[in-house]
Amino acid sequence: MASPIEQFEIHTIIPIHIGGVDLSYTNSAFWMTISVAVASVFLALGARRRALVPGRWQVMTEMAYEFIANMVRVNVGDAGRRLFPYIFTLFMFILFGNLLGLIPGAFTYTSHIIVTLGLALTVFVAVTIVGIVKHGLHFFSFFVPSGVPALMMPLMIPIEIISYLSRPVSLSIRLFANMMAGHTMMKVFAGFVVPLGAATFGIGGLAPIAMDVALTGFELLVAFLQAYVFTVLTCLYLNDALHLH
Repeated sequence: MASPIEQFEIHTIIPIHIGGVDLSYTNSAFWMTISVAVASVFLALGARRRALVPGRWQVMTEMAYEFIANMVRVNVGDAGRRLFPYIFTLFMFILFGNLLGLIPGAFTYTSHIIVTLGLALTVFVAVTIVGIVKHGLHFFSFFVPSGVPALMMPLMIPIEIISYLSRPVSLSIRLFANMMAGHTMMKVFAGFVVPLGAATFGIGGLAPIAMDVALTGFELLVAFLQAYVFTVLTCLYLNDALHLH
């Protein structure tokens, strides 16, 4: 029986080596490409007709657009409109990566810490740049909590800095851990189907199948929730940078 961890292995599809650097096109990059293509087709089909009475595709596209637009309005305000394309793209990339990873034989690139850390670092850098561009050196007052006695500052400032620097770590681990744990559980239960079925004339295999069906439904919810959590935290971090709360 294959190991539950085997599904997370990176495999080279097209080897590419430039200057001693491995830039090979892997199964992870392949499913990222598919995710971008599917998301693009989904949005293109929805925006194709632009009918006054929208069809199904247009409704779904408008729902996705308005969902993120409302998230930005509530958590960032009007100042966050300029970064709406980035936030919307981030949400769709994570969501479709999570959902496509549930297809048997697919690769879930959001279950790799290097991918989620890369996404989290782009958020961290973008938010920091936005804060510095808007506030200049005053941005660093974010690390000086208001109302704290001066004697406590030598303790509070390092804590605030560490908390700020830990954002990409917590953001990436949350997404990676949830996706990896869910897919591992599904693989573990799937591995019991044949042995239990063979030992009980097929009857025993029904229990792990039922569990996998339930887990699939649960993972569909987790796929959306993790994309939502990643995106809403991005909005909250952006709000901090813009308003120094």
